[in-house]
Amino acid sequence: MTTELKELFENNLRWARDTETRSPGFFTGLLKQQAPQYLWIGCADSRVPANDLVGLLPGELFVHRNVANVVVHSDLNCLSVIQYATDMLKVKHIIIVGHSGCGGVAAALHDTRIGLADNWIRHVQDVRNRHQAWLEMVDEEQRVNALCELNVVEQALNACQTTIVQDAWQRKQELVVHGWVYGLHNGQLQDLRMTVASAEDTMTAYEDAINLIRVRYTPDLVPSEVD
Repeated sequence: MTTELKELFENNLRWARDTETRSPGFFTGLLKQQAPQYLWIGCADSRVPANDLVGLLPGELFVHRNVANVVVHSDLNCLSVIQYATDMLKVKHIIIVGHSGCGGVAAALHDTRIGLADNWIRHVQDVRNRHQAWLEMVDEEQRVNALCELNVVEQALNACQTTIVQDAWQRKQELVVHGWVYGLHNGQLQDLRMTVASAEDTMTAYEDAINLIRVRYTPDLVPSEVD
């Protein structure tokens, strides 16, 4: 068993040389400023490389990742990232990004015990419980992905309701919260239409996004049957 991870250092050296060849002065330019327009809050899954998915270079995307892309008001780590990105970097977009087939979401859906992370997944179980009646109407093979999308919308709502985002909107700072999902099967991002630019628009955007998910997964059900 190797303990030095030599291959990773070799890969890094090759990447640094190639980057500098394509864009001379790239790294010295990064030293002067960090001015991303976007904060990406995504899942820690290794198959979801944030910068690569949206074709952005280092310095163009501020990133926070955790299991199942959760945003909760008790997580000082996530809140600190949001505050730094909003107040100091002045990002214009906060993007909550889930992905299909998320293991954390699947564990929450099926009450699978995975250890210490059970306490973290509890937040996703709260989302499941909130939408339990409707989820039971979704085809079993699609249920995990349906909950993945619901979870994105609920976490985006949480982001909108943080004091950080609320304060930014109150002082008329340009800031938009988005909810997206990434398809592992096709490599494409999908806009879940949870797009919020003000406190006043939050609940309307939330309700519309939830309804769009319901229509997508249970098109034969009328709204009154899934409330």
